[in-house]
Amino acid sequence: AQQLINLIFCKLYDEKYTAPDEMVKFRAGIDEKPKEVADRILKIFNEVREKQPEIFDDKDTLSLDIHSIVYVVGELQNYSLMNSERDVVADAFETFIGHALKGGQGQFFTPRNVVKMMVDILQPTENDKIIDPACGSGGFLIDTLKYVWENIDIKCKKLQWKETEIEKKKIDIATNNFRGIDKDYFLSKVAKAYMNVVGDGTTGIFCEDSLENPTHWKQETQLKIKPYSFDIILTNPPFGDKIKVKGEEKLKQYELAYEWKENNTMYYKNTLKLEQAPQILFIERCLQLLKDGGRMAIVLPEGTFGNPSDRYIWQYILQNAKIEAIINLPIVTFQPNTSFKTSILFVKKEKNTTDYPIFMSTPQTCGQDKNGKNIYKLNDNGDCILDKNNNKIIDDELPFVTEKWVLFKQKKLKEYSTLGFVLSLSQIQNYIFIPDYYDPLLAQQLEELENLNNFDLKSIQYLVDNKIVSIKRGNEIGSEFYGKGTIPFIRTSDIVNWEIKNDPMKTIPYKIYEQYKTKQDVQENDILFVKDGSNYLIGNCAFITSSDTKIVFQSHILKIRVLDDDYINPLYLLYLLNLPFVRSQIRQYTFIQGTIPSLGNRFLDIKIPISKNKEHIMEKTKQIKNIIDTKQKLKDDINKLFE
Repeated sequence: AQQLINLIFCKLYDEKYTAPDEMVKFRAGIDEKPKEVADRILKIFNEVREKQPEIFDDKDTLSLDIHSIVYVVGELQNYSLMNSERDVVADAFETFIGHALKGGQGQFFTPRNVVKMMVDILQPTENDKIIDPACGSGGFLIDTLKYVWENIDIKCKKLQWKETEIEKKKIDIATNNFRGIDKDYFLSKVAKAYMNVVGDGTTGIFCEDSLENPTHWKQETQLKIKPYSFDIILTNPPFGDKIKVKGEEKLKQYELAYEWKENNTMYYKNTLKLEQAPQILFIERCLQLLKDGGRMAIVLPEGTFGNPSDRYIWQYILQNAKIEAIINLPIVTFQPNTSFKTSILFVKKEKNTTDYPIFMSTPQTCGQDKNGKNIYKLNDNGDCILDKNNNKIIDDELPFVTEKWVLFKQKKLKEYSTLGFVLSLSQIQNYIFIPDYYDPLLAQQLEELENLNNFDLKSIQYLVDNKIVSIKRGNEIGSEFYGKGTIPFIRTSDIVNWEIKNDPMKTIPYKIYEQYKTKQDVQENDILFVKDGSNYLIGNCAFITSSDTKIVFQSHILKIRVLDDDYINPLYLLYLLNLPFVRSQIRQYTFIQGTIPSLGNRFLDIKIPISKNKEHIMEKTKQIKNIIDTKQKLKDDINKLFE
């Protein structure tokens, strides 16, 4: 991996220092002898090493065999890495050593289109001091540098500056305004090399633990990275369920490292935790690094934006910053490297006690599928749509999010869509900052239904509070009992098409059933409802018949029982829970906690449209009963056949 990275740096170096009318040195001619190619590439590497003694030393060699060097050079020579739409160094890491890096450190490289969108929204200038405190291989810094340089080119050429003056200006900006920190020695070394090759900004990259007390950093780092001194932060900090920050000395620097207790919707700092997730501490560290009026874009797991246990974090953020935008990224954005669903938080460091608008966006596509393969825009016939050069158009909505953001800033965002809508801070409910939760199209449907006179739109919470239905959660019994009895243990995947699919591999002993029989109390006409698990399973229902009552169901399933048949009968409730309108709410209220989708207590927020027309209710009840009875009869017929 190190050898391939070295070759990529040779390629980048050659592109930068070869004039447009000169022959590149990083090439492998058809008739050239392999040794001639290898010798020329080795000479380039020696130049790279000599120009960057603070990055490469005598131990760094190009030790690939001659034929491997020729092969790699031959594969790369037809492409311009400097002008690529992809972050080639980050891609190389993902390909060659990504799995080793991600072993337990939660490091996931940010896709180039996500980085570009974040940079385009923040619009950094030549005067901004910019830092990424979890810079990895330097992707954010490189793209931000290119953005600033492009604007320098436009400005200085209008002023008729000489090329040498423009180049000096660019190098000054890269050297003085850009900073990066990463605690991984190898990554910080590569970030230095990358910044040097692209922009001669190596002096701003440091190998440190950003979350450590800054007084423990090396002297040079302390001189060049000071609190309250940066205008812009772009970062994707490490996160994951298995990595935690520990140690009293490190944790006590942070208010967000303490337990916070709730009292009348306000949270108050209590005792210091034994450990905290790194991404939470990075929020506070970033706000410490920003100067007043500074802006930040940070990638965080979606759970942080909606977990009830994380509400104190949002109180802290709102006390120290103004939330400008939140963008929900599609779940496939970081796949196949990780299944974490993420959102991007944009804030401005200022204390603001007034109500204000927040830009929200929920793009549905990011240009790739779950396997990392490109996806393309299709017409109604399923054929790829082509651009004017007959190239397939990648289906990526992220650039359009930027366009909506610009309209928002200009106060011209009139049309509400998933790509961009406005929500005032006062409309945020229970510190839930997930844009999907406030889907404007679904909100419009709700409003339309509420204005109709032939429906009562009631929440599940209303039905529970008025003792119309009761809800009980299942239990986990331990996999050691699977397959050791005859009683079905019902899991989320066993609920299909309104019925229970009995898996003989998961049957449990009768004595275990006896332990849970009274507690779960499964009766005929109960409804089992999946509330956690895979996205495609959440919301699935099963109707309990007389042959289904002797079961135990797991904790990811809710048992719903109708207590007041006069208000709503079980079959009609089953019908309502499966309406597309209700299923849309289920999708809206399902949050990704880590990598596990969960509906949680937000199930109670779902509203169902109960008809005021009794004939309609009777008709639908009769149809559902006929389906349930037919299914049961077919089951019975199968059993009789084999008996």
